[in-house]
Amino acid sequence: MTFTQNFTAVGGSLAWSAIVAVIPILYFFWALAIKKMKGYMAGVTTLLVSLILATIAFKVPVGTAIMSATQGAVYGLLPIGWIIITSVFLYNITVKTGNFNIIRHSVLSITEDRRIQALLVAFSFGAFLEGAAGFGAPVAISAALLVGLGFNPLYAAGLCLIANTAPVAFGAIGVPITAMEGPTGIAAFEISKMVGRQLPFLAVFIPFFLVLIMTGLKKAWEVMPAILVSGISFSLTQFLSSNFLGPELPDVLSALVSLFALAVFMKFWQPKTIYRFASELKATTDPQAIKSFSGGTILKSWSPFIILTAFISCWGIPVVKSALTGNYNGTNVILQGINAVGQAVTFTAEVPLLHNQVLNGTTEEPLAAFYKLELLGAAGTAIFLAAIVTKFIFKVSWHEWGKTFVETLNEIKYPLITICSVVAYAYVTNTAGMMTTLALVLAKTGVLFPFFAPVLGWLGVFITGSDTSSNVLFAKLQQITAESVGMEPVLALAANASGGVTGKMISPQSIAVAAAAVGLVGRESELIRFALKYSVMLLLFICILTFLQSNVLAWMIP
Repeated sequence: MTFTQNFTAVGGSLAWSAIVAVIPILYFFWALAIKKMKGYMAGVTTLLVSLILATIAFKVPVGTAIMSATQGAVYGLLPIGWIIITSVFLYNITVKTGNFNIIRHSVLSITEDRRIQALLVAFSFGAFLEGAAGFGAPVAISAALLVGLGFNPLYAAGLCLIANTAPVAFGAIGVPITAMEGPTGIAAFEISKMVGRQLPFLAVFIPFFLVLIMTGLKKAWEVMPAILVSGISFSLTQFLSSNFLGPELPDVLSALVSLFALAVFMKFWQPKTIYRFASELKATTDPQAIKSFSGGTILKSWSPFIILTAFISCWGIPVVKSALTGNYNGTNVILQGINAVGQAVTFTAEVPLLHNQVLNGTTEEPLAAFYKLELLGAAGTAIFLAAIVTKFIFKVSWHEWGKTFVETLNEIKYPLITICSVVAYAYVTNTAGMMTTLALVLAKTGVLFPFFAPVLGWLGVFITGSDTSSNVLFAKLQQITAESVGMEPVLALAANASGGVTGKMISPQSIAVAAAAVGLVGRESELIRFALKYSVMLLLFICILTFLQSNVLAWMIP
């Protein structure tokens, strides 16, 4: 039995339908921030609430709603859950072999100041991982690194969630931007230019914001030279690359430039006082211990993350990605071989009771629905291969390697439940048309729509956990609404992407990833309370900027 999405399902009213549609979102915030439920309980119960509302209020057939949830759960497990498993696994290997202690000293040799460490690891290195892989890997790896350096787990996770704001729109080799070209017909390069005239204004501020959150204004001012080097080098590179090269490389280039610029700058400048957390001892490291490690030893200890970077960078190259997923049609012999393996381990199946059984409420076109497991093409597989190579570099026995993997699975079993349940919830709300209902309400704001356009992206990323998914979901709606109110469509599309990045830090998926990486399982409520106010503040900044660009700053639109 087919189901047609009805955006006025509750009493024939868009307003009442939107009120019902927002209930699962409000419930999730209540469950985590107020009730302080454990993450997996909040996720599972939010899924149940959405299923009940979808079937009763939005009239989705029970079987269709349930199968939609299973589709989301599968996607939550692969690729998202697989990235978390392998990221934490790789980190655990470096800790167990004692190599993380050497990594820690190598970072301390650049600076013992916690403020600068946050800029190097959370901001620059995290942005690089976002640009190369995305899907949770940046927060998982950079937060684990900070904890290993001695950061409080809550601060490490929270800072990495906030730092991940700057690169998200261009993450995973520009996929969030290129994904909008198909539904809208607007060239990805044009969208890239517009995002590149919004996001750098946010990116240049994020390093200062991070240090301000950590230490307060006075201590932040002490390292202002380093903050300026980090923020300006990143944002300037992001602007130039997005406007002259396209959407694929802004994150990778910006991250590398800011990382090396700050590291070189620290050779010539150091803050007058070294900042450490109040809970730390006065001396956190022995300078002689730093000098005792040779360059080769330090390089060997960093090798898991160097290899990881190489693998996930390759996985992000479009032509390699197509081969890994079995979709390569070229003549390169090596890629053809990879393509054959990719096809063998890529499994696709129609979702029963869902595939082509749901009709789009606007176009009445059937919506395709597949279970898709791209085992070789998943970014988590790239990280897993890095863990295999690391096993040989560190000379870890297969027994110890396997034991560490099992321990990692046991460590993050509850975050996996959280992730699968919240992604399942996102799929249910999309199938029911609940997300589109909320979007249609915002679209009725008329001349104020430029101010509210980023809110759609924020909402989409909060629900789906992905700027790509949010852009695909709302791109056409943004385009049509913008044209109807006299707003430049490319600005509306950029607003969706830029607004979305501010929702990433409070997405249930991101919260679960961060909690798992730093050992805060069951304390997700603390993380969302930590990040929520900053998410709203940064969203407001993007809303004001978009409104100004639609009016007095219209000259900034390409």
